[in-house]
Amino acid sequence: MAEKGDKGARRAVIRLELDVAAKQALDDLCELRGMTQIAVLSRLVKWFAVQDEVLQAAVLDLLSERRLGELAGALLELDGGGRDKAGRGAAR
Repeated sequence: MAEKGDKGARRAVIRLELDVAAKQALDDLCELRGMTQIAVLSRLVKWFAVQDEVLQAAVLDLLSERRLGELAGALLELDGGGRDKAGRGAAR
């Protein structure tokens, strides 16, 4: 088991192949946030793994256009109309 202050002692290493546009988007995101690629991708995978299977399917583009539209409508209803015309969250 890793020591309390030794965060990097237990890691799994994978090889990831990205298309050029995805790699550029990752580079831009990492620069904007001041984070390493490993940190960004690790957090994204952890977040994605615990999401509902419907959300996972939507992100992975596994839903038909009709189902995706239904999901978008349901998400808007959950929001309760809390957005202004510019798409920003309403002040609470």
